[in-house]
Amino acid sequence: MGESAGRDGGGANAGGNGGPGGALLVVGDVVTDVVARHRTPLARATDTAAEIRTLPGGAGANVACWAAYTGLADVRLLARVGTDAGAWHEERLRSAGVRPQVVLDEEAATATVISLVDAAAERTFLTDSGAALRLSAADWSASLLDGVAHLHLSGYLFFADTSRETARLALRAARERAVTVSVDPASAGFITELGVDRFLEAVSGADVLLPNEDEARLLTGLPEPADAAAKLSRHFPLVAATLGAGGALLAAAGSVHDRVPAVPAKPVDTTGAGDAFAGAFLAARLAGADDARAAAAGCGAGARAVTVVGGRPPPRR
Repeated sequence: MGESAGRDGGGANAGGNGGPGGALLVVGDVVTDVVARHRTPLARATDTAAEIRTLPGGAGANVACWAAYTGLADVRLLARVGTDAGAWHEERLRSAGVRPQVVLDEEAATATVISLVDAAAERTFLTDSGAALRLSAADWSASLLDGVAHLHLSGYLFFADTSRETARLALRAARERAVTVSVDPASAGFITELGVDRFLEAVSGADVLLPNEDEARLLTGLPEPADAAAKLSRHFPLVAATLGAGGALLAAAGSVHDRVPAVPAKPVDTTGAGDAFAGAFLAARLAGADDARAAAAGCGAGARAVTVVGGRPPPRR
């Protein structure tokens, strides 16, 4: 069992739930990203020139950072990292305006992703989940929900037994406190390995599902994203599906009710665009925006995200 490197629970809104201005708690993953941008196709068994950077990342951490970047004052993150990089990640999170609850794991290294970004800015991931999916029930406390208006769960937590149990524990605790919950499915590849039915059962009870179009198709078996989102909205009160250059659509009660256009951008790296959408979308909702305006804010953040390398917001000037 690890120890916390940053106990920052509570806050000015401690004891209250819901309503504009409440805190966002993200439970998810912190990852060290090694981003390799290559302009030519990978040359097998020899060298391919690339620009390589080591950056902080992780779907859950990225969502938290984008929520803070887009104006939410109280953003908190619970995640597990290795002792190899825990202090660096905590400092990066704090500098982004996030209040980290970083649990140090002395037995597993920090999760690492090698992100191969091609000339079209599309990315392919090689993932070592490391400590991220070792987030355990012992790392969770219902007191983490004090002052929280919304809980966001990174879908990556649902792909391993230990972290899935923790995510389910957090989801149940949030529902007991009438705190709304969102889930980002995170990875079509990992959903396939786990099984669609098992994933949907694990995330049942969430109020908001935030899939991309590939995940929506996979979760429903339907080829059209709008049909897939509509079907998912029979199981989740709100579905906000991202479509890349197609923007986003919102579905509830079995039908699509809003389509939000993308914001034009010249991409250099699409890593983290969905995380940016989720962070800005949730921040806007907590600030009192309706779902369509929140989705527009999400699309704006997604467009900003693809213009920088890595999944985090650009540094504040």
